[in-house]
Parts: sequence; structure tokens; C-alpha cells
Amino acid sequence: MKNTVAIGTTTPRYNPVPPYHPDAHYPELSFSQTSTVPNHPYRLLRDLFQRLDYDSEHRGTHQWNPLGWLVQSGQAVLLKPNFVISFNASGNDLFAVVTHPSILRALIDYVFIALKGTGRIIIADAPQMDCDWAQLMAAQQLEAIRDFYRSQFNFNIECHDLRRFAVIDSSQPAYSQNRRPLPGDPQGSTLINLGRASAFYGLPSHNYYGADYDRQETIRHHHDEVHEYEVSKTALTADVIISVPKMKVHKKVGVTLNLKGFVGLITNKNHLIHYRLGSPREGGDQLPDTVAPADRRLIKVQRWLFDHALAKQTRLGDIVYRIARTGYRCLIRPFRRPDPSGAVLDGGDWYGNDSAWRMTADLAKIIFFADAEGKLHTTPQRRFLCVVDGITGGENCGPLASDPKPGGCLVVGENPLAVDVVTTRVMGFDPAKLRQFDILHSPHEIEVRGEADKKLNYKPHPGWVGHIEA
Repeated sequence: MKNTVAIGTTTPRYNPVPPYHPDAHYPELSFSQTSTVPNHPYRLLRDLFQRLDYDSEHRGTHQWNPLGWLVQSGQAVLLKPNFVISFNASGNDLFAVVTHPSILRALIDYVFIALKGTGRIIIADAPQMDCDWAQLMAAQQLEAIRDFYRSQFNFNIECHDLRRFAVIDSSQPAYSQNRRPLPGDPQGSTLINLGRASAFYGLPSHNYYGADYDRQETIRHHHDEVHEYEVSKTALTADVIISVPKMKVHKKVGVTLNLKGFVGLITNKNHLIHYRLGSPREGGDQLPDTVAPADRRLIKVQRWLFDHALAKQTRLGDIVYRIARTGYRCLIRPFRRPDPSGAVLDGGDWYGNDSAWRMTADLAKIIFFADAEGKLHTTPQRRFLCVVDGITGGENCGPLASDPKPGGCLVVGENPLAVDVVTTRVMGFDPAKLRQFDILHSPHEIEVRGEADKKLNYKPHPGWVGHIEA
């Protein structure tokens, strides 16, 4: 993988009209339809392909095939967006949280050229359990892109929700009766054990917390020399992965870009260790030692209820939690003094989280080095292209309640790690302060083409202020 990264900026505005056609006819495209509104990101992506010298021999002609080095006829190409949730918890624009479909459309057009009409284009992700997929798809309008490709080229673009279950009512906790099963990855999943290669190897496992209430499931898959992840077979069997993350800050790892985005290829999210219970003084990283005693007690009561009520996934457990939740809202919350910092840094949502970066590093090892059967190798098993969507990014309370950050920026490259390092600098942060890059040995020599000195000065998550800035 080359460590060459291209950066460019344009007007910070998306084409809002599906199926998100380009606003001009380019000679390499085999269709004549164009958008009546500007499509600045499409034009910028095309310029960045040229800046990276992709198929420079045929540039400006109908033979230009900028992704021909990456994609061959008949291959399976996975487009991996950031589809984490179906709403912005801050009430702001959804596209400060998730990848915009106009970026996916531009990539689809150039992948299709490289496939020469034969192969598969798959859009897939495993969002959070409380993501409403139908609501997300209504916002994305991907069906308009699929309809265009069916009618124009008789070509099917696949789109898959890789989750095994989802919450029915996202305003309520994931009670046993508030879950519905989903088909999951149509190709199934593979259980991969990193063993001693895991960044968690050698750590005590008794206080791990994953993505769901049942901590015992997380611990069963992470202890001693067992460090297992259930991985999408659609991802493992793809010849090429095109990662299309949102440029966004993250409460547990500082920034979420390509590497952190690989969580969307894990089909059982409870295999993902998010933090360890307790404060550093107690051997955990859930919250700082400085959290007030009253808040600490409430957090421990909540944890007890998670472990002994919601984790059981029974009607009795649901009832116990409902009673406790109602009692807190009626008898305790109205009389609590607000935390001076504005928020209790619970759930590993701070710079002292020593677990989530390890999980990120583990996933990168799997996606880079695991073959279609889940066997780990010493060389990358698939090709990558990364396109970071920073036309509108997400700052402050990311990743789920982001404030929009208009930047008009795209960052493109082949090495996910190199692209993440460069993007982190573009955001105004110091990659050396982010542990997720340490374990994979950040490339020291990265060639940056374009606006190498670009700084967008993102506002970090409150739990990271003063600990991530360049």
C-alpha cells in the first residue's frame, strides 16, 4: 500500500438531489445525465484521482479508468460508509454524522468503469443497535442510485445491513421485548481469534464492557489467549474495500476515520470492548478518578442494574430496570446538582480510555491481514481505497451528536493508516496523541499531495479537550 495521500477542498455543499449525478459530462462516463444543481464533491474527487496520477496516460479521454489499478473486471468491491445511526442526537444535520450518498455515487461510477460491467458493488455496514435502517435509507436515497444503474446498465448495486438484531424503539433501552432479529450478513460471519496478537493480550478481563448489557458474553470472547471477533464474510471475501468514513471526532478514541470505522464490519458488536469498568485507580478506564463520589455511586448502581437486570434479557429483568429507571427520574434526578463540567465523563468517553484504541488496532489487523477463511497472514489480503468525507464533518460531541463542521474537504489515499494520520492533522489534532495509531506503527514517510498545510481546527469531544490538539 502506497503512503501517498491527496487533500483537496471545495465549496462545502453536497448535491442534495438523488441519484446525485455529476454537474458536467465527463468523457470517461458512459451516461449523459447530469445534475441541474452543483455537485462540488464529485468534481473534487475526480480532481484528487488526477492528483494521485491514477491512469494519467488516459486522463481527459473516454478511456480514463482511474480505479483500474485497484479494481479488476469480475471482482467484488465493498463500499464501507459510516452508517452508524439514523439520526443526529444533537438535533443537527444527519450528514454531520454519516457519510453523504453523493460521495458513494461518485465512487460507484468509477468502480463501475473499472469493473467493465462485470462484478459486484456492495454497500454494507453494521450500525448501532438503535439505528433505524429504513429511516437511514430514506435519508440516503440509495434506491435512486440503484434504480439508475438497473435502468441504465442492467447492473445491480447491493446494499446490506450487517446487523443480527436491532432495537425497535430507539427512545427506550434495549429491553428483551424491544429487539427484533435481522437477517444479518447474507454471506454469514467468521469468528477470528487474534490470540496473543491482540492488543488486549495480557490484560485482566473481569471488568470488560462491550456494546451490549451482557458483559459475560464479551468476557467469553476476550480472556487469556482468546480474543475473538465475529467478522462479516462480505468484507472478508471482498477483493477490494473502499472505506468512506465521515471526518468526525469520537468520544472514546479521539477521531473516527478509516480504522475506527472497521467496527461496522463486526457482526456481533458485543465482541467489541469499549472500556473497562471503574476508574484508573480501580484498574478501569470507564471514567476519571476525579468524578464526584455521588456521581460515581450512581454509575455503580446503574452498572449493577445492567449486569443483574438488562443483561438477563428476561421480562423480570426488564421490569426491575423500568422500576429503577422511573424511581431515578422521579425521586433523584430533579434534586441533583448539575455536574460543573457539564457532563459526567462516563462510558469511557474521555482521553483516558485505554481500551477502545486497542479494539481499533485489533480490527485493523483483521481487516488488513485475515483472508476469506479468517486465517491471519503477514501481508495485506485485499486492496484498499480510502475517501474521507469532510465536505461537512462532525465536531464537538461526536460521533453521535456531532455539530456540523463545514470544511469542503476530501482526503484520498490507499493506506487507511496513512490517510487517518493525515486527516487527523487536517482536523487540527496531533496523531502522536492517539494510541490507535501506535500499535500499527504509523508510517513516518507520507507523501501529501494538494493542500498539505490545511487545518480545519475541529473542536474535540469534551472528554478530549486539552489532550488531542496539535
